[in-house]
This record gives sequence, C-alpha cells and structure tokens, in this order.
Amino acid sequence: MLVREAMSTTLLTVGPAHTLRQAAVLMSSRRVGAALVLDPEAAHPGILTERDILNSLGLGQDPDVERAHAHLTADAVLADPSWTIHDAVRAMAHGGFRHLVVMERGEPAGIVSVRDVLRCLSRGGDPAGRAGGAGGL
Repeated sequence: MLVREAMSTTLLTVGPAHTLRQAAVLMSSRRVGAALVLDPEAAHPGILTERDILNSLGLGQDPDVERAHAHLTADAVLADPSWTIHDAVRAMAHGGFRHLVVMERGEPAGIVSVRDVLRCLSRGGDPAGRAGGAGGL
C-alpha cells in the first residue's frame, strides 16, 4: 500500500503568525493532530502538532501570545506519495514523530499520520506493499 492511498488530502493550514490558541481551536474543531504552517518565505511547509502546543503550555507559555512559527517543526520529514506505508512507518519510527507532510511536485499534497497507517492496516493493507496482510511491521 502506498502513502497516496493512506494520506489525508484535506489539509488544515495556518500561517506563521497564528497564535497557538488559534491553531489549537482550528485543530480541535477539525479533529486533527497537526496543521501545516505555510510561510511564503520558507522552502516548504512546517508542521505544528498537538505535542508542540502541549510542550509550550507545559512550559507556562501563553497560547494567546506564542506564535506558530516559534513552535513548528521547520525541518519536517517530507514524504512522497509513492512511498510505501512501510517507508512512512520507518521514517516516523526513526524520527520519533507521528505525522509526515506529503509533497508532490513541490506542493503539499497531504499528510499521513500514525492513525492513517493504522486505519490502512486494520483494513488488511500490507505496510511493505506485498499482497496478503500486515507483513513487515
């Protein structure tokens, strides 16, 4: 199974100047754990996750003052839609994160999360792309 088949293509995007509270409200209302941060001055999108927001709150920072650009992962691992689910799982496990930004022709095409991978596996998809089962996880 390929990342293209597992990824979410409806993306939540925020700007670098959004406050963490604004981002959190949008993430909560859309029931997603990450938002792409689109900065026209950046080479590619960053990603702001629920964990980034929790870390800020845990440090006692004010979510009405803190901005997305100060908490995002700017050097996010970028996946290609042609990766296998196994490739995505390996990248997530190696990097210790739960979301991958999927880029196609230089543009954000989607996001794949651990939840997306589990959904695919629960339907009988093989993370290594082989026919017939859960295989290599």
